[in-house]
Amino acid sequence: MPLTRRAALAALVPLSAQAAPEADLLTLAEATPDLRSLIVARNGTPLLERTWRGAALQRPTNIKSASKTIVATLAGIAAARGVFSLDDRIAPMLGRLVPAEADPRVGQITVRQLMGMRAGLESTSGAHYGRWVSSRNWLGFALTRPFVDEPGGGMIYSTGSSHILGVVLARATGRSLRELAQAWLGTPLGFTVPEWRRDPQGHYFGGNDMALSPQALLAFGECCRNQGRYRDREVVPATFLAEATIPRARSAFSGQLYGLGWWVSEARGEPMTFAWGYGGQMVYILPRLNMTVVMTSDADVPRVPGQVFTRHALLADGILPAFAAG
Repeated sequence: MPLTRRAALAALVPLSAQAAPEADLLTLAEATPDLRSLIVARNGTPLLERTWRGAALQRPTNIKSASKTIVATLAGIAAARGVFSLDDRIAPMLGRLVPAEADPRVGQITVRQLMGMRAGLESTSGAHYGRWVSSRNWLGFALTRPFVDEPGGGMIYSTGSSHILGVVLARATGRSLRELAQAWLGTPLGFTVPEWRRDPQGHYFGGNDMALSPQALLAFGECCRNQGRYRDREVVPATFLAEATIPRARSAFSGQLYGLGWWVSEARGEPMTFAWGYGGQMVYILPRLNMTVVMTSDADVPRVPGQVFTRHALLADGILPAFAAG
């Protein structure tokens, strides 16, 4: 059963009702398991920047599955540029990369369904992850999973779906996923996208292991908070962001709502969207408060059950009481 936010908070540290909110925040942050960095910004101006355990705000770190939000955003940019439509089917773009033995229903899968984790294919995450990344062909393996739902059905969280999307982007544009991330996000937002892991065929990992610094994540989050604009330039289409943050499915594992690459929730009644990576790699956007919050964590430790709720607790019970009224 998923750990609730209240249970997560109780497992960390009791907060004094009389203590200063910022003191409570730092107490809670220091007790949050494996937290490495924290940035709280309003209107792009950092209100708090802290690091722990040797982390640095400018140093790239593995953002794990928060990579999926980046890849989905690149797909949204590609659609706005006319590369494809979100409702285009992926099989024609992949061509001969679709294995002959794949279920014919693969031909029905659209770009939008991959972005929303609604392709219908069996997950390659969780218990299936090790066998998938040990395979000789990650794309072929993901495309030949059995269908456990119809394309467009319920949410099936799968890193394989994001990886397929990354290959579709590369094929449709003729550029590598890293080139796209650098050209469409990194360069306009002022950060460098380092090399990251590739599959055996040389495709960049489409849903994991991308490395970005906390400052880069803040720039990305701020751009998305500002409806895709950064320093008076449109970087991400506002129409895509509006669509991507509409909840369309719910994770059977965590109970969290999901749009197109973005998780959707609330904290103390404030609407929020967030990117979420294994171990606690988080970008929170709270539009009514004009706030963006970045958290990075040690990605190399075993998952703590309900770990995402410890991050939600830090946001709701530490950050918002300290800064929401300011």
